Amino acid sequence: MRFFTKAFASLLTLGLVGLSGLVSAKSSTGDSVLVVLDPSLKRENYSVFFSRLEQRGYQLTFRAPKDVAPAIMEYDVPMFSHIILFTPETKSYAQDITPQSLVSALEQGTNLLIALSDKQTPLSSLATEFSLILPPPGTPVISHHPFPRDAGVDLFTAATIPTGAAPMFSPAIPDVWYRGVSHALGSSPYLVPLLRAPAESFAADSTADGAGADALVDAAEKGGEGLWAGGAMGLVTGFQTNVGSRAVFTGSVDLFSNELAKKHLPLGGSGGHIGGAPGNNRWAQDVAGWLFQETLTLRIDNVTHHRAGEDFTPETYTINDDIVYEIQISKYDIRAETFVPYSDIPDLQLEFTMLDPHVRTALPAVPGKPGTYQVAFRAPDRHGVFKFLVNWRRTGWSYLHSSVTVPVVPPRHDGYPRFLSAAWPYYAGAASTSLGFVLFCALWLGGDVRGERKRGGKKVE
Repeated sequence: MRFFTKAFASLLTLGLVGLSGLVSAKSSTGDSVLVVLDPSLKRENYSVFFSRLEQRGYQLTFRAPKDVAPAIMEYDVPMFSHIILFTPETKSYAQDITPQSLVSALEQGTNLLIALSDKQTPLSSLATEFSLILPPPGTPVISHHPFPRDAGVDLFTAATIPTGAAPMFSPAIPDVWYRGVSHALGSSPYLVPLLRAPAESFAADSTADGAGADALVDAAEKGGEGLWAGGAMGLVTGFQTNVGSRAVFTGSVDLFSNELAKKHLPLGGSGGHIGGAPGNNRWAQDVAGWLFQETLTLRIDNVTHHRAGEDFTPETYTINDDIVYEIQISKYDIRAETFVPYSDIPDLQLEFTMLDPHVRTALPAVPGKPGTYQVAFRAPDRHGVFKFLVNWRRTGWSYLHSSVTVPVVPPRHDGYPRFLSAAWPYYAGAASTSLGFVLFCALWLGGDVRGERKRGGKKVE
């Protein structure tokens, strides 16, 4: 009996450990999530999205926009690892939720998911600071395709971005249902397109059939001014900061709702998923995984540099020194829930710069050393203050930036060679001139001057 009791306890312990492994946190930055939910939105309408986050180990805390607790920051320190703002039409917030506080939290590593609408709100003004250009208020994006439809023109399907262009997504995600507002992308290199508008869609101030056609023609007659149409519009766009934190701006809070997640795709849909289940759930979870830094998250673990043949870092380098530079990079693994060495960056580069790059070379991975990249090069024949610079930026991935300043000095007075082979003509010229001068002086001083000496006095006859 005691044996069976111990066995049952062991099985129960293993089960609890396995269950804890299933619900453990997956994010590389933390598992605390603050959800600011508009009072007009019901939590149960988004239960599928929220419950899947909880199943992945995240701890969700809900509050209304005007609630004072829990605060997003205390003493200028973020209290949550991630913040979800499902407040597309809210115009007034508590004192702790301001554009400035959200940007401050983002600068300190907090990730943001912000839902927008076709109304002017503080979050709309915040989006413009991230190089997103919103259409005039009251102009949702509409589409008259696909046919037949059982809803208004403001509800349509959008094809997901292929995995090759957006590596944060799972392959072959079906089209997603969308209802909301669009935006244009500015010139910021930090933007990451996550969902584009269909080619036949456009923004209009009315959702009635045919009402937006006149506005589209008028905009086209103005030479494109105010024209919001086609696949150039963004529906959901991410933003990758230099410190690694991420923000996502979505023009549709319904994109995460149970209603659209359970609505089957219409006949005539694109991507070969005709009449099947939409990709809203998978797409939303992939976006959340990227936003919460589960995927495409890299970091620099260590940087070393030294002279060839040495193993310590010198205080200074001398011109024409042979230098070895080494960097170690790791990637977050959601299965191991830790960073592991990563050697699959094929286009990593190193620059040795002083204002301008004097050396730019590939930084390949070292075979047999996971996560280690190394290159050897010769310092330029110029002294000054140089920097080892690695600045790797790819869409969707965490940015890798490393800058190490080192001085490059001329050789010491006793560091030059005794004789320079290129100066032998000058040596010969100086020696011949010196020898000629010595010979001339010897001849001048030691030679006898012949000639009749003039004597004084009278001539004797």
